[in-house]
Amino acid sequence: MMYDDIAYNTENPYQGNIINEPNGPNVYPGVLKDYTGEDVTPENFLAALRGDESAVTKTGPKKVIKSGKDDTIFVFLSDHGAPGLFCFPSSSLYATDFIDELQKMANNKQFKQMVIFMECCYSGSMLENLPENVSIYGVTACPPDTVAYFCYYDEERMTYLAAEMSAVWMSYTEVSDLDKITFQDEFTNLQEHMQQSVPCEYGDKDVSKLSVSTFLKNTPPSTRETKKVQKPTDLISFYEAPFKILEHKIQREEDPDKKEALKKKYENLQKIRSSIERSVEEIRDLSIRAGGGSAAAETMSLSRTQLQDFKTVAELFRTTCFNWHETEYQYALSQLPVFAKLCASGGNVQGILDAIKQVKRTSTAFK
Repeated sequence: MMYDDIAYNTENPYQGNIINEPNGPNVYPGVLKDYTGEDVTPENFLAALRGDESAVTKTGPKKVIKSGKDDTIFVFLSDHGAPGLFCFPSSSLYATDFIDELQKMANNKQFKQMVIFMECCYSGSMLENLPENVSIYGVTACPPDTVAYFCYYDEERMTYLAAEMSAVWMSYTEVSDLDKITFQDEFTNLQEHMQQSVPCEYGDKDVSKLSVSTFLKNTPPSTRETKKVQKPTDLISFYEAPFKILEHKIQREEDPDKKEALKKKYENLQKIRSSIERSVEEIRDLSIRAGGGSAAAETMSLSRTQLQDFKTVAELFRTTCFNWHETEYQYALSQLPVFAKLCASGGNVQGILDAIKQVKRTSTAFK
């Protein structure tokens, strides 16, 4: 499952070519793509994971995982995120729905063991409520309250090639004999080599002791012998990357008209950023006055009930104020920790919802 918008993107100077490290090989050919474009949704992901063809909404073949009690499942998710949610291209997978699905699969004996690697900002919030006494082991790029980082800025492609966790994890996997290393070894390697994000582990530690080859196909010996591990460089948070990319483009552009257009785009992005920050600050203050919690909460960790409350609040903010699935409003994700703290403090959810509606009606942030 991949959106598949990179290889032949008009901004890609090397059509049909994707690399994930400096001077790396083209990793695009041969990639299996059962779901692309508009078919990449949380609903289709969960349906495919639980093996429910009838719930898949797409044309053509509906490939799903027909697993049973003796099967192992490996899941890797990488995109943007916020406390309690992981972004798909046009909608969000919320932690409350993901955890519920995993619990149902466990109850239905649809796997023997499952391993989940997740890379997004605040990714720990997606797995910190994993069901107890279930054979699921999860690794995230960062804790529930911190951001993740991109790496490897490419001057020709004018974008970042990878994210820090996947760069470290995949390099180690490619040079290792997967029969001889465990997922605990993978996690230890992440701890030792990630420079900005702090990886976290959740769930059943017994599963982490299994060899990686139990879940993944082993790397060919020829690749292990020739692969060189690179240290991630040019680290930048997911939220700051769009601004830095535009800065690079402005600096390199020689055509005066195109340069001016890029500057206007940058200025507009900064204005949107200010509007988002101002509106969230107003919502926070109104919420607190209405008994909608405290933004001074020491934690953003949410209980199962609070995860559902957060989903309700976040979706109203997205549909009413700033839809973070639209590129220009992506920065709104960085402000969702404010709502997570309000929910974590046990405040009145209705008070937060009313504040969102009132700020939308009256704030100069939307004028």
